Amino acid sequence: MTTNTMHATDTTNTTDTTTTTDSANITPAAGTAVAIAAAESARTRLDFGKSAPKVFRALIGFDAAARTGLDPALVELIQIRASHLNHCAYCLHMHTNDARKAGESEDRLHMVAVWREARHFFTLKEQAALALTEAVTLVADAGVPDDVYAQAAAQFDEQELAHVLALILTINTWNRVALATGKIAGTDERKN
Repeated sequence: MTTNTMHATDTTNTTDTTTTTDSANITPAAGTAVAIAAAESARTRLDFGKSAPKVFRALIGFDAAARTGLDPALVELIQIRASHLNHCAYCLHMHTNDARKAGESEDRLHMVAVWREARHFFTLKEQAALALTEAVTLVADAGVPDDVYAQAAAQFDEQELAHVLALILTINTWNRVALATGKIAGTDERKN
C-alpha cells in the first residue's frame, strides 16, 4: 500500500468473470461465485484503519517518511517485488497500477518477478534494491546475507539505504495488513 488511506472494502461490485483453469475446470459462473464468496468473507474481517486509527496513521506516516528522497520508480519496484514474494494480490495490483501511472513500462513490470534472469531491464541500483527486498522479505530463510547488504550499501548512501530498508519494512507490513484483513485485488480504496 502507499501513503494514502485504505477504507472499508466496497465489495458490492466485485465480480470475477474470468475462467479459472485447473483440474476441476471451473466455469465463469463458478468463478463469479468464488469472487462473491471471497467478497462476503472479506466483509467479515475488521477494517484496520477504523479499528486501529492511531496505528494506521502511524503506519501511513512511516510509509511516507520511508519513501522520502527515493526515486518513485524504485519505490514501486520494491513494493511490487515484496508483494510478489508475500503473495499479496491486493498490493501487487495497486502498485503495478501506480507504476504504470508513473510511466513504468510493461516490459519492466513483467520482469520484476524474474529480475535476475532479466538484469538488463534494471539498473545496478535497482538490482541491489530488489535483492535487498527479497532478503529482508524472506529474512526467516537466510537472514540478510552480507553480500546482498554490501551490494546495496555500494549503490546507496547511508541515508538512502536507510530509506530503502524502511520502505521494505513498510510494504511488508502493508502486505500483512492486506492479507490478514482479506483485502481483494482490484478494490484500491485510496483517495486519489
